[in-house]
Amino acid sequence: MFDDKKIILASRSPRRQMILTEAGIDFIVKPVDVLESYRNNIPIDEVARYIAEKKTKQFPYLREKEIVIAADTTVIVDEVILGKPADYEEAAQMLHLLSGKTHHVTTGVCIKDRHQLVSFSDTTLVEFKELTDKEIDYYITNFEPYDKAGGYGIQEWIGMIGVIRIEGSYFTVMGLPVHKVYQALLNF
Repeated sequence: MFDDKKIILASRSPRRQMILTEAGIDFIVKPVDVLESYRNNIPIDEVARYIAEKKTKQFPYLREKEIVIAADTTVIVDEVILGKPADYEEAAQMLHLLSGKTHHVTTGVCIKDRHQLVSFSDTTLVEFKELTDKEIDYYITNFEPYDKAGGYGIQEWIGMIGVIRIEGSYFTVMGLPVHKVYQALLNF
């Protein structure tokens, strides 16, 4: 569908790479490092989009037909953003916060070429069952979720046994609302 474009994914995320590959979108990977910080006055639901936009600013000069896709995902529970856990204790604390509750996952996306920049976000509600200490320990020990917002991957064991309901896109929770990305790419 996009053979005439050179699509650049500005992400190290193996999940985002897998989603684009499975969607049949050819791309190259050029990860960027930006501080995933934001001003306090940004609405909590806009943080992911804001950080995605920061990532595309690392590509100030694009050639004709080059398109950059950047994304960021936030997990929000009780109006608090859960980032990526630094260690076992932080991952366990996050999973205890999510246990037995509904939270929302927002993935912000920014797509840019030489002529335009489009950004958007997508939000999915996720409900977890009450997780036991043993389940939390098993997951963290065996899956080491330190590169995942909120300390979990929905596609992994904890999602299979712990998520009892989602409202929205599964792929948004994985880190890329591919249905919206595809539609946006058609407009470039």
